[in-house]
Amino acid sequence: MRIGEVATRSGVSVRSLRYYEEQQLLHSTRSSSGQRHYGDEAIERVQLIQLLYAAGLSSKTIQDLLPCVETGISTAESQALLWAERQRIDRQLADLTAARAKLDEIIEIASDPSQPCSHSVPAANVA
Repeated sequence: MRIGEVATRSGVSVRSLRYYEEQQLLHSTRSSSGQRHYGDEAIERVQLIQLLYAAGLSSKTIQDLLPCVETGISTAESQALLWAERQRIDRQLADLTAARAKLDEIIEIASDPSQPCSHSVPAANVA
């Protein structure tokens, strides 16, 4: 399928697809007229790339992990990378959960007109 169809079906821009190729995350073949053509697996691959980007993985990290995804075989190095990324995401989740809990407290206080909002941010000390 051509680049426009992959973009439409995967929900990303043509520019993103070209970037993924530049970063060696996605591969295409070229027609005699130079048009990019992708296999049916490209949609799933792009969705995986998007998911990993959204989780904060870099292009380099994704590139390092894709052989493991493709073959189902991992090395000690790829296992260590997978675990490190998982732990980083766990920390992010804990931080986000704490932030949400704090926002819930502020919302509760702010929605009660009889309670002053005591969670204001202190002014920066400018010297």
